Amino acid sequence: MDDFSDLIQPFSRRGVDLGLDRLQAALADLGHPERRFAAVQVAGTNGKGSICTLVHQALLAAGIRTGLYTSPHLVSWTERIRLGPDAISDAALRTHLEAATPAARRHNLTPFELVTAAAFLAFAAAKLELVVLEVGLGGRLDATTCHPDRRVVGFASIGLDHAEVLGPDVASIAREKAGVLAPGAVAISASQAPAVQAVLDSEARRQGASLIWVDPLDREQWALGLPGEVQSRNGAVALGLLQALARQGWDIPEAAIRRGFATARWPGRLQRVHWRGLPLLLDGAHNPPAAAVLRAELDRHGPRHGLPAGPRRWVLGLLANKEAPQIVANLLAPGDRAWIVPVPGHASWSIAALQDALDVDLASRLQPAACLEEALQAAAPGPIPVAGSLYLIGHLLAAIASE
Repeated sequence: MDDFSDLIQPFSRRGVDLGLDRLQAALADLGHPERRFAAVQVAGTNGKGSICTLVHQALLAAGIRTGLYTSPHLVSWTERIRLGPDAISDAALRTHLEAATPAARRHNLTPFELVTAAAFLAFAAAKLELVVLEVGLGGRLDATTCHPDRRVVGFASIGLDHAEVLGPDVASIAREKAGVLAPGAVAISASQAPAVQAVLDSEARRQGASLIWVDPLDREQWALGLPGEVQSRNGAVALGLLQALARQGWDIPEAAIRRGFATARWPGRLQRVHWRGLPLLLDGAHNPPAAAVLRAELDRHGPRHGLPAGPRRWVLGLLANKEAPQIVANLLAPGDRAWIVPVPGHASWSIAALQDALDVDLASRLQPAACLEEALQAAAPGPIPVAGSLYLIGHLLAAIASE
């Protein structure tokens, strides 16, 4: 498997540096591939990927030449770009990264901007009609917002995450995410926190966009391939986006939507796997709102996901830039225990720092582990929920695949 480090790593010194000017200039140098296909864009904190994959699967079922751009990946960079139903090949991604590299050097792109440019080249080369774009970070200054034809946009649940970049409170974060709105656009959202809803309403009026609020889908009426109660909300946003596209002239029958929704899959979210004989439940849950949703899902429907009633034994890896104490507090029910592991290749919270930040009861229920393998053996026999970081989930899925 190609890790593309020779092409992507040289740009990593930029890190996160939001802005549109650099990528817009690079895309101009590349002949504006982004102008050769239409796009629907999804912003938010949690649920973006689920909404995007539901929309993408429905468009495929409708016979539309469609693609999908998501982030981050779990195992391979190729997961981020889907051409029709399939992930881009290693060879094709390398070709498009190489084509984008001279412009990326001239305009000093970030890694995400480079990969976005390569994705736009791939979508244009494949002659796709309509591409689903997941915002990487924020929205107003995200690389995906360089696409000029985003007449339909969706909002996943918006909460507190990446505060160091997007702002200190949910209203500030919502304002950055609402930056995807453009005059005349149609936007779809399920219910949000009052502060978020106020910002979205205000920004839609200011931009001259139409904002449509939708209610969760009735799971008795809609079959979704994605597990979890929260998918009723994500499915409603996806349905609203597809209906908005249909009103704009795209041929998307309801039967195709139903087929697409039923066949949708999204790894790393309530995903059941086995590794070395241990039953595991994988979920990224990498910020406090996602952790609260996961805890509520398991409290209500644990057996549905292979977890019997009673105290759980978690394995958690938490990135250093995350609100880890709140994530742990939201995840652990009374009596639960957790083994804390470093996320391979990433700066992570130590158990000592976590225990210092938590109350005595929670701190006493955390155990250290040097690595994922050690933690899983300590938490055995399972089923074991593994959460806290998509990078941790990706590392585990790669280990499973290698065996």
